[in-house]
Amino acid sequence: MTVVVVHWNRAAHCLRSLERLDAQGAPVRALVVDNGSRPAELDLLRSGLPAWAEVLELGRNAGFGPAANAGFRRWLAEGAGEWVGLMPHDAMPDEGTLAELLAVAAARPRLGFVSADVGDGATPVVDPYFGGITRPPSVESGFEPADHPHGTLMLARRRALEDVGLFDERYFAYCEEADLGLRALAAGWEVGLVRGAMVRNPEMGPGSAAVAYLQLRNTLLLVREHSGRYHAAIRLLVALAQITRSLVDARARDHLHHPSARLWAIVDFLRGRLGPPPARLQPS
Repeated sequence: MTVVVVHWNRAAHCLRSLERLDAQGAPVRALVVDNGSRPAELDLLRSGLPAWAEVLELGRNAGFGPAANAGFRRWLAEGAGEWVGLMPHDAMPDEGTLAELLAVAAARPRLGFVSADVGDGATPVVDPYFGGITRPPSVESGFEPADHPHGTLMLARRRALEDVGLFDERYFAYCEEADLGLRALAAGWEVGLVRGAMVRNPEMGPGSAAVAYLQLRNTLLLVREHSGRYHAAIRLLVALAQITRSLVDARARDHLHHPSARLWAIVDFLRGRLGPPPARLQPS
């Protein structure tokens, strides 16, 4: 099967992730979609690339969703295979994870999107007011329904992508999986994860200003698109209250404590400015 790997300036991480794909015990072809990495990183990636992987260069940082879409479009046009995988450049699937996902998929003909278990003991759901949140798991192993797949490692069925479409590129990064999952559920597809089919994301850490911006702006977009303007207005007021409280009470600050970035997220949402975050928030 083909696995689309979204890469940006982390060649060493990406090569380690490809090693984990090679250890899955099943034939895998990797399509590494490069989001305009620096020349040195791209050279390092190419020098260590295995024969069963290739690089698709976008020449710019298009974002996670748009880069994934570029890989999906290539795979759809080739017309081979029922399932395609997707993961970022630092995902580390356990041995046998892909086989577990495919075994579950084979038994569920209406399963459109399924993701691996990231080990957080939570199930992704979408609240009509708050957007993407989690709930406790309902099963200890095997398939568990969810509102959307987890982007750390997910599989998509060809017919589901053809039916509901690809990622909405207005999101750039964050919340695009939630939007896709809700569209799939509305079209009658199953969405979920497989408990025990593990994948690690070791690069996860404190959120940057760009992440804080994207998560809030895109949450507002997600709520408006799937629940309506009233729900989005309530979510916006909650965000303003959270920002205000975090400024006066250190205990209210989380890993995304970037008040100015979050305020810009609200402003840009109201202005309809979507896509990539402002240049001043992006890492160099």
